[in-house]
Parts: sequence; C-alpha cells; structure tokens
Amino acid sequence: MDTIGEIKARLQTSAIAELPAFIKEHEGDTRKSVQDLVRKARREMEAYEKECARMEAMFSYERKYAEYAYICGIDEVGRGPLAGPVVAGAVILPKNCGLLYLNDSKQLSAKKREELYPQIMEQAVAVGIGLVAPERIDEINILQATYEAMRGAIEKLSVKPDILLNDAVTIPKVTIRQVPIIKGDAKSASIAAASIVAKVTRDRLMVQYDEQYPQYGFASNMGYGAAAHIEALKKYGATPIHRRTFIKNFVG
Repeated sequence: MDTIGEIKARLQTSAIAELPAFIKEHEGDTRKSVQDLVRKARREMEAYEKECARMEAMFSYERKYAEYAYICGIDEVGRGPLAGPVVAGAVILPKNCGLLYLNDSKQLSAKKREELYPQIMEQAVAVGIGLVAPERIDEINILQATYEAMRGAIEKLSVKPDILLNDAVTIPKVTIRQVPIIKGDAKSASIAAASIVAKVTRDRLMVQYDEQYPQYGFASNMGYGAAAHIEALKKYGATPIHRRTFIKNFVG
C-alpha cells in the first residue's frame, strides 16, 4: 500500500487530465488523510470544470462572428493616471483557443496577469501594442489619445484583422468593422487578452519609471493619484512623464 506521503506527492504532480484516475484509484482508501486528498482532487476538478464553463461563455462573441477569419480584441489601460502613457492592446486569438483564466485585467492579480502574458504572446495569431506619451495626451486630450493608441495597436498587428471587438468604444478613422461591447473585457476572451497585454506592458513601464523617479512610488501606484503620489507632486513638482493637464490642481 502506498504511503500517504507518496499519494500526496502524486496528487501534487498530477495534471488535470490525470485527476479522475487518481480519484478512482484512491476513493476506496479509508485512511482519513487519503480521503482528504481525494476531496482536494475533486475540488480541483470542479474548479477546472467551472473555469472551462466560464471560458466557454467568454468566447461567445468569437463564436458569434466565427465567419471572420481574424477576430481582434482591443482594450486600453491608463486613461486615469496622473503620469505615464496610455497603452492599448490588440490581440487576435487562434480559433479553438484553449487559454483559461482570461478576464478583465483589473479582476486579476498582478501575479496572474504576469502568468497569462507569455501564454497570450505565445499562442496569439498576432499581438499589437499602441502607446501614447503624456505630452501627446496633453496635446490632444485623453479620449483622442486613447483612440490613437488603439489605432497604433491595430497597425502593429502582423495580420490584418477582419473584425474588431472593442471594449465599449468605436474607434474613429478605422475602416475595419467594429463591434463595441460594454464591459467587453469581462465578456470577450479576445478583449480580455488585449486588456492583460496592455496592463502588463504599462505596469512594466511604470516600474522602470520608478527607478528614474523613486520619490513618486510609480512601482506601486502605476501613476494613479494615490495620496503619497500627490504629496510627492506637491513636494517635488512634476516629472517629464506627468500629464500636465491632469495635475494642474496639485502643481502650480
């Protein structure tokens, strides 16, 4: 008979596909610790099946427009911060994509976003990233800068999309068919993937800016108006990455 330690080690190294066999093999073992491991395996199976069902729903728009060969999700991050760029992501996922855990980037932990980012980059048919700097935001306003970032993301795709699934907006000066979806980053896998790519890209940039301007806490606040950030603005003034039109209430 296998020891409890051996059974526990087997569960820890078992892939999801191996869990049904693990459960069948050990469900008759009357030892309490083994039964606890069987229950844990069942919970993992249930969580996996729940996530598969959630992702099935997340691909509903991709199935709705399945006649299009290249369906591109688009989203942006960074409209609200006092500092840093606005960044847009454009992602074309493959048909029958098997990625799990895609969601609105704001609903995911930083760790989960970092785990998903390389998976998206590896599996996507194409990824484009558009970035508009603070001085340009001040020049044309944040809404127009957001549109510009989105157009830039589309232009950087290695494959031209046939249809765009956008998070809420219709992008001016784009001739490709667009489908704006309210809260699209929580409803479309493609938009969610774009949201994650944009968020990770921008967060990494803000961490780099934190090394240049450590007084402002950019690595933690990502340029948003946290109390410590505003206090640093009042004390040290603006940096070159601050949006002048956003900070006029804090800096003379």
